[in-house]
Amino acid sequence: MDRVAVALGSNLGDRRAHLDYAVARLRTVIDDLDASSYYETRPQEVGEAQPWYLNAAVVGDTRLSAHDLLRTLLMIEAERGRERPHHHAARTLDLDLVLYADAVIHDHDLVVPHPRFAERRFVLEPLAEIAPGLRDPVSGKTVRELLQLCRDGAGGRQSAP
Repeated sequence: MDRVAVALGSNLGDRRAHLDYAVARLRTVIDDLDASSYYETRPQEVGEAQPWYLNAAVVGDTRLSAHDLLRTLLMIEAERGRERPHHHAARTLDLDLVLYADAVIHDHDLVVPHPRFAERRFVLEPLAEIAPGLRDPVSGKTVRELLQLCRDGAGGRQSAP
């Protein structure tokens, strides 16, 4: 079993329903899943006006390989109508594999740890809520430490799960 962290986001349609669906589906492939509260966050780096995001994170253990887990995440996104008309487009559901045990993977279809996760408060805040001691294998820092160092001022407003 490998410990994994997945970031969730939605800014189209019924955002809460999309995240609830994702958490339920992820429970089928991630054991002992712990889900954060939902955080409402302003879109960043999108280049166009978009609705606010609802973000969350989950942590748990899986028997799937990193690539199989990525394929599962993409399938769950597709089940919720995720389209990719262009980079940074608004989305019904976005699932990012943030950490996969202590693996560092960099190939044509998967990069782990997720690029820029340590710079994104909308990933670090929910992750720190449920797994503050989880360690980034590249920097060696915990999620709590990364959040304290994060210069991204776009924190979210926490809402009930």
